[in-house]
Amino acid sequence: MTKTTPRAGIAILAATACLLLAACAGTGADPGDIMDVPAPAIGAEVIGQGTVIQKDDGPVEICLGPITMIYPPSCGGPEVAGWDWDSVDGAETEGGTTWGTYAVQGTWDGTRLTVTEPPIMLALYDPIATEDPYADPANAGTTPEAELTRVQQELGARDGVLATYIDNGYVFVEVIHDDGTLQQELDELYGADVAVVRSQLRPVD
Repeated sequence: MTKTTPRAGIAILAATACLLLAACAGTGADPGDIMDVPAPAIGAEVIGQGTVIQKDDGPVEICLGPITMIYPPSCGGPEVAGWDWDSVDGAETEGGTTWGTYAVQGTWDGTRLTVTEPPIMLALYDPIATEDPYADPANAGTTPEAELTRVQQELGARDGVLATYIDNGYVFVEVIHDDGTLQQELDELYGADVAVVRSQLRPVD
């Protein structure tokens, strides 16, 4: 197993943490609350990007929510089955914690991600860019700002929500995985094109 230097590892961790913590600002999300309500299960192939971590002899997990900016890092998330630290590069160990940042592909059963393909270090991962119509300024939402703020506050307090943020006239809602059920529910609750669900575990194209 190839290990990064502590300085390099801290740089990668800090960059990842800053992005995640920025997205979670104002939501009150806590790493320990992420798995309170299991996400819908589909059993299909998905891929997620994040910090994979194991504390002592505990389960291997992939952090899809906030990460504390300490060394070694502290975070939690869905269990990753079939993980082998000896088969991946870019991991480091400190104080009984082993971690690294990876793109992980596998099957999702609603609570656990089972690896089906060799993980890829995020530093080497180059996914195909896709256009997001909700990020297009020409397709900005029309919901009043006050209503967006109200919706964000409601959804930020909901179990299973990793983060919420307002952008381009929409409330974006980050969750571990949604098979379309949550999006349909929010459309019925708030109207179409108000709250946009974003899954951290995305279907494999």
